[in-house]
Amino acid sequence: MTTKTVHAAVYDTLADWEIGAATAHINNPEWQLAPGTFEVRTVGLTKDPIVTKGGMRIVPDLAIAELSPAESAMLILPGADTWMGDELEPFARKASEFVAAGVPVAAICGATFGLAKAGLLDDRKHTSNVAEFLVYSGYSGADHYVEQPAVTDGQVVTASGTAPFEFAREVLGVLGVYEPHILDAWYRLFAYREPAAYAELDAYEQTKSQA
Repeated sequence: MTTKTVHAAVYDTLADWEIGAATAHINNPEWQLAPGTFEVRTVGLTKDPIVTKGGMRIVPDLAIAELSPAESAMLILPGADTWMGDELEPFARKASEFVAAGVPVAAICGATFGLAKAGLLDDRKHTSNVAEFLVYSGYSGADHYVEQPAVTDGQVVTASGTAPFEFAREVLGVLGVYEPHILDAWYRLFAYREPAAYAELDAYEQTKSQA
């Protein structure tokens, strides 16, 4: 089996809660359609350590200059306090490279501003924290804004910073980590704490172990 790498961007003031559900379950083989297919590696502006909004220190696996769409299954962009400035523009440019190459990009919270500023949301359905937030990017895609927690249009996922589980559901769906009915049960368990959803997941895992 060939392992596919999902790259998660990391930078100072990264919003810890926004991508944790997605990255943890990409790495967790439980319930997966083909366990071991995916791995997560972090990518920074450089390989220097960063500090998240929650005070977690992360040493990136690689620098953005080393990142190629041809070697990635997806680029995940979390929010951070610096997205409205110029500091993270290299990640927006890299996202444009990914989209041009047909490789998925998933952005949440402030990272959606970066995609909008780069012109990646001008012709795609998308969402963010609020519609007005993206207007300040100067983009021309306001008519495509959707009032939903998370939206996927083609290879681009966008989400509000208050919707980590909806964001994860879209990411996991685009990657094909779970079968559709398992993805639905996964979401119902973690977003709504449904006991019946856990029973579905447990039964699925037991069935796989007996196969």
